Amino acid sequence: MPAAPTARRALASLHALQEQAAGCRECPLGFIGTQTVWGEGPVGAALMLVGEQPGDQEDLQGRPFVGPAGMLLERALAQLHWPRERLYVTNAVKHFKHELRGKRRMHKTPAQREVAACNHWLQDEIALVRPQAIVALGATASRATVGQAVPVMRQRGQWLQRDVDGLPVLITLHPSALLRLRGGDRDEAFAAWLHDLQQAARYMRAD
Repeated sequence: MPAAPTARRALASLHALQEQAAGCRECPLGFIGTQTVWGEGPVGAALMLVGEQPGDQEDLQGRPFVGPAGMLLERALAQLHWPRERLYVTNAVKHFKHELRGKRRMHKTPAQREVAACNHWLQDEIALVRPQAIVALGATASRATVGQAVPVMRQRGQWLQRDVDGLPVLITLHPSALLRLRGGDRDEAFAAWLHDLQQAARYMRAD
Protein backbone atom coordinates (compact mmCIF):
# COMPACT_ATOMS: atom_id res chain seq x y z
CA MET A 1 0.00 0.00 0.00
CA PRO A 2 1.40 3.46 -0.85
CA ALA A 3 2.46 5.74 1.98
CA ALA A 4 -0.33 7.79 3.51
CA PRO A 5 -0.50 11.38 2.25
CA THR A 6 -0.30 14.14 4.86
CA ALA A 7 -3.70 15.33 6.08
CA ARG A 8 -3.27 18.71 4.38
CA ARG A 9 -2.27 17.15 1.06
CA ALA A 10 -5.07 14.59 1.27
CA LEU A 11 -7.63 17.34 1.97
CA ALA A 12 -6.40 19.37 -1.00
CA SER A 13 -6.59 16.28 -3.21
CA LEU A 14 -10.09 15.53 -1.95
CA HIS A 15 -11.23 19.06 -2.79
CA ALA A 16 -9.66 18.79 -6.25
CA LEU A 17 -11.45 15.47 -6.77
CA GLN A 18 -14.74 17.05 -5.73
CA GLU A 19 -14.28 19.79 -8.30
CA GLN A 20 -13.60 17.20 -11.01
CA ALA A 21 -16.69 15.20 -10.01
CA ALA A 22 -18.87 18.31 -10.23
CA GLY A 23 -18.71 18.09 -14.02
CA CYS A 24 -18.96 14.29 -14.27
CA ARG A 25 -20.94 13.01 -17.25
CA GLU A 26 -19.64 9.45 -17.29
CA CYS A 27 -23.17 8.05 -17.10
CA PRO A 28 -26.63 9.49 -17.89
CA LEU A 29 -27.26 10.47 -14.26
CA GLY A 30 -24.86 13.39 -14.63
CA PHE A 31 -27.30 14.97 -17.07
CA ILE A 32 -30.44 14.66 -14.92
CA GLY A 33 -29.23 15.46 -11.40
CA THR A 34 -29.29 19.04 -10.14
CA GLN A 35 -25.69 18.67 -8.96
CA THR A 36 -23.04 16.17 -7.94
CA VAL A 37 -23.44 15.32 -4.26
CA TRP A 38 -20.00 14.70 -2.80
CA GLY A 39 -19.12 13.19 0.57
CA GLU A 40 -18.45 15.25 3.65
CA GLY A 41 -16.41 14.82 6.78
CA PRO A 42 -12.81 14.95 7.94
CA VAL A 43 -9.81 13.37 6.26
CA GLY A 44 -8.63 10.65 8.61
CA ALA A 45 -12.12 9.93 9.97
CA ALA A 46 -11.99 6.54 11.68
CA LEU A 47 -15.30 5.50 10.17
CA MET A 48 -16.74 6.10 6.69
CA LEU A 49 -20.47 5.57 6.06
CA VAL A 50 -21.41 4.79 2.46
CA GLY A 51 -25.00 4.95 1.20
CA GLU A 52 -26.55 4.28 -2.19
CA GLN A 53 -27.13 7.65 -3.85
CA PRO A 54 -28.46 11.14 -3.07
CA GLY A 55 -32.20 11.55 -2.66
CA ASP A 56 -34.38 14.50 -3.59
CA GLN A 57 -33.25 16.78 -0.75
CA GLU A 58 -29.63 15.78 -1.10
CA ASP A 59 -29.79 16.62 -4.80
CA LEU A 60 -31.24 20.05 -4.05
CA GLN A 61 -28.96 20.89 -1.11
CA GLY A 62 -25.78 19.28 -2.42
CA ARG A 63 -25.10 17.36 0.82
CA PRO A 64 -25.38 13.64 1.64
CA PHE A 65 -28.00 12.33 4.06
CA VAL A 66 -30.05 15.46 4.70
CA GLY A 67 -33.46 14.07 3.63
CA PRO A 68 -35.79 11.68 5.50
CA ALA A 69 -33.24 8.83 5.49
CA GLY A 70 -30.65 11.28 6.76
CA MET A 71 -32.91 12.32 9.61
CA LEU A 72 -33.23 8.67 10.64
CA LEU A 73 -29.46 8.30 10.42
CA GLU A 74 -29.05 11.40 12.63
CA ARG A 75 -31.35 9.80 15.20
CA ALA A 76 -29.24 6.64 15.18
CA LEU A 77 -26.00 8.60 15.50
CA ALA A 78 -27.42 10.51 18.46
CA GLN A 79 -28.34 7.28 20.25
CA LEU A 80 -24.91 5.82 19.50
CA HIS A 81 -23.22 9.05 20.65
CA TRP A 82 -21.36 9.30 17.35
CA PRO A 83 -20.94 12.97 16.37
CA ARG A 84 -21.57 13.24 12.65
CA GLU A 85 -18.68 15.69 12.28
CA ARG A 86 -16.28 12.89 13.21
CA LEU A 87 -17.59 10.63 10.41
CA TYR A 88 -17.03 10.77 6.67
CA VAL A 89 -20.42 10.28 5.00
CA THR A 90 -20.80 9.66 1.28
CA ASN A 91 -22.66 7.65 -1.38
CA ALA A 92 -21.66 5.05 -3.93
CA VAL A 93 -23.40 7.08 -6.67
CA LYS A 94 -23.03 10.85 -6.74
CA HIS A 95 -26.15 11.86 -8.69
CA PHE A 96 -29.85 11.42 -7.92
CA LYS A 97 -31.57 8.87 -10.15
CA HIS A 98 -35.30 9.47 -10.27
CA GLU A 99 -38.47 9.43 -12.33
CA LEU A 100 -41.20 12.05 -12.37
CA ARG A 101 -44.65 11.20 -11.01
CA GLY A 102 -46.61 14.35 -11.45
CA LYS A 103 -44.44 16.98 -9.81
CA ARG A 104 -42.70 14.54 -7.50
CA ARG A 105 -39.26 13.10 -8.21
CA MET A 106 -39.30 9.48 -7.12
CA HIS A 107 -36.15 7.53 -6.29
CA LYS A 108 -35.00 4.85 -8.71
CA THR A 109 -32.31 2.32 -7.87
CA PRO A 110 -29.16 3.01 -9.90
CA ALA A 111 -28.26 0.44 -12.54
CA GLN A 112 -25.11 -1.61 -12.20
CA ARG A 113 -23.42 0.29 -15.04
CA GLU A 114 -24.18 3.60 -13.25
CA VAL A 115 -22.69 2.32 -10.01
CA ALA A 116 -19.65 1.08 -11.94
CA ALA A 117 -19.20 4.45 -13.69
CA CYS A 118 -19.16 6.21 -10.32
CA ASN A 119 -17.00 3.68 -8.51
CA HIS A 120 -13.66 5.35 -9.17
CA TRP A 121 -14.86 8.47 -7.33
CA LEU A 122 -15.74 6.36 -4.28
CA GLN A 123 -12.46 4.45 -4.39
CA ASP A 124 -10.52 7.71 -4.56
CA GLU A 125 -12.49 9.06 -1.59
CA ILE A 126 -11.62 5.97 0.43
CA ALA A 127 -7.94 6.21 -0.53
CA LEU A 128 -7.72 9.88 0.49
CA VAL A 129 -9.85 9.77 3.65
CA ARG A 130 -8.14 6.53 4.75
CA PRO A 131 -10.77 5.40 7.28
CA GLN A 132 -10.06 2.51 9.61
CA ALA A 133 -13.38 0.89 8.66
CA ILE A 134 -16.41 1.38 6.41
CA VAL A 135 -20.11 0.93 7.13
CA ALA A 136 -21.96 -0.06 3.94
CA LEU A 137 -25.62 0.99 4.09
CA GLY A 138 -27.60 -1.27 1.77
CA ALA A 139 -26.95 -3.50 -1.22
CA THR A 140 -25.59 -0.88 -3.62
CA ALA A 141 -23.10 0.45 -1.07
CA SER A 142 -22.08 -3.07 -0.08
CA ARG A 143 -21.35 -4.06 -3.66
CA ALA A 144 -19.50 -0.83 -4.40
CA THR A 145 -17.27 -1.07 -1.33
CA VAL A 146 -16.62 -4.82 -1.23
CA GLY A 147 -16.45 -5.31 -4.99
CA GLN A 148 -19.07 -8.03 -5.31
CA ALA A 149 -22.76 -8.62 -4.68
CA VAL A 150 -23.58 -9.03 -0.98
CA PRO A 151 -26.78 -10.64 0.40
CA VAL A 152 -27.44 -7.83 2.87
CA MET A 153 -30.23 -9.45 4.87
CA ARG A 154 -28.15 -12.58 5.42
CA GLN A 155 -24.90 -10.77 6.20
CA ARG A 156 -26.14 -7.68 8.02
CA GLY A 157 -24.21 -6.95 11.18
CA GLN A 158 -21.22 -8.90 9.85
CA TRP A 159 -17.80 -7.71 8.73
CA LEU A 160 -16.37 -8.36 5.29
CA GLN A 161 -12.97 -7.33 4.00
CA ARG A 162 -12.01 -5.35 0.92
CA ASP A 163 -9.49 -7.13 -1.30
CA VAL A 164 -7.93 -3.90 -2.55
CA ASP A 165 -6.79 -2.50 0.79
CA GLY A 166 -7.90 -4.92 3.50
CA LEU A 167 -10.30 -2.46 5.10
CA PRO A 168 -13.11 -4.03 7.15
CA VAL A 169 -16.63 -3.31 5.91
CA LEU A 170 -19.68 -3.63 8.16
CA ILE A 171 -22.80 -4.64 6.22
CA THR A 172 -26.20 -3.28 7.23
CA LEU A 173 -29.42 -1.79 5.85
CA HIS A 174 -29.86 1.62 4.32
CA PRO A 175 -32.06 3.79 6.56
CA SER A 176 -34.54 4.24 3.71
CA ALA A 177 -35.46 0.55 4.14
CA LEU A 178 -36.72 1.37 7.63
CA LEU A 179 -38.78 4.32 6.40
CA ARG A 180 -41.02 1.95 4.47
CA LEU A 181 -42.14 0.33 7.73
CA ARG A 182 -44.78 1.61 10.14
CA GLY A 183 -45.44 1.59 13.87
CA GLY A 184 -43.99 -1.24 15.90
CA ASP A 185 -42.36 -2.81 12.86
CA ARG A 186 -40.27 0.30 12.33
CA ASP A 187 -39.35 0.51 16.02
CA GLU A 188 -38.22 -3.12 16.02
CA ALA A 189 -36.28 -2.67 12.78
CA PHE A 190 -34.63 0.50 14.10
CA ALA A 191 -33.45 -1.32 17.23
CA ALA A 192 -32.00 -4.14 15.09
CA TRP A 193 -30.30 -1.58 12.85
CA LEU A 194 -28.74 0.14 15.88
CA HIS A 195 -27.43 -3.25 16.98
CA ASP A 196 -25.77 -3.64 13.56
CA LEU A 197 -24.18 -0.21 13.74
CA GLN A 198 -22.91 -0.80 17.27
CA GLN A 199 -20.52 -3.40 15.85
CA ALA A 200 -18.44 -0.42 14.62
CA ALA A 201 -18.41 1.40 17.98
CA ARG A 202 -14.81 0.47 18.70
CA TYR A 203 -13.65 2.61 15.79
CA MET A 204 -15.42 5.65 17.17
CA ARG A 205 -13.87 5.09 20.59
CA ALA A 206 -10.44 4.88 19.00
CA ASP A 207 -10.88 8.07 16.93
